[in-house]
Amino acid sequence: MWQQCWQYLRPRRGRILGALIALVIAVSILTWGLLRTLFVFLAVVVGYLVGRYVDEGAEGLGEWLERWPPRGRR
Repeated sequence: MWQQCWQYLRPRRGRILGALIALVIAVSILTWGLLRTLFVFLAVVVGYLVGRYVDEGAEGLGEWLERWPPRGRR
């Protein structure tokens, strides 16, 4: 039975994931309000970016700040 269920759900995993993300966002907005939800979302994004930066072999913070902002935006 689980195999049949998985065969049905697997091709639709993008829709299911999208619906779950929308549900979490909607419940967050109803529970905390829009601004707090945006703050939590921003904190998660910053945490993800810092984690990705560390995982990819980060140089020191000073070296990173020397490259910021990217060329073309100075």
